[in-house]
Amino acid sequence: MTAWLLVAVGAGIGAPLRFAVTVALRDRGATTHAGTLLVNVAGSLVFGVLVGGDVRGDALALVGTGFCGALTTMSTLALEVWDGIVERRMPHAVAALALHLVLGLGAAWLGWVLAA
Repeated sequence: MTAWLLVAVGAGIGAPLRFAVTVALRDRGATTHAGTLLVNVAGSLVFGVLVGGDVRGDALALVGTGFCGALTTMSTLALEVWDGIVERRMPHAVAALALHLVLGLGAAWLGWVLAA
């Protein structure tokens, strides 16, 4: 199986999971922003485990690039921050960006430490 196919398979799992998480949280009264934060932090944790565990090759293509790449979403984060700026909610925009950065880096570090 080529790396390209593995990336596609991983993405085929990660993207629907991201959608399901966002819908499930919205159905429970949370905002879309909560879903974006959750999937980005979870994806960072998983990717940290992969890197800390020195995972390479096909497994990294499947889980890292495919699954984590499709689960996490920089584009949605950028749109959410941009909406905050346009709607003149700068504290919200800055807080969203800071939360993603701090929690995402923290989760990646934790995953790396757990796997190393």
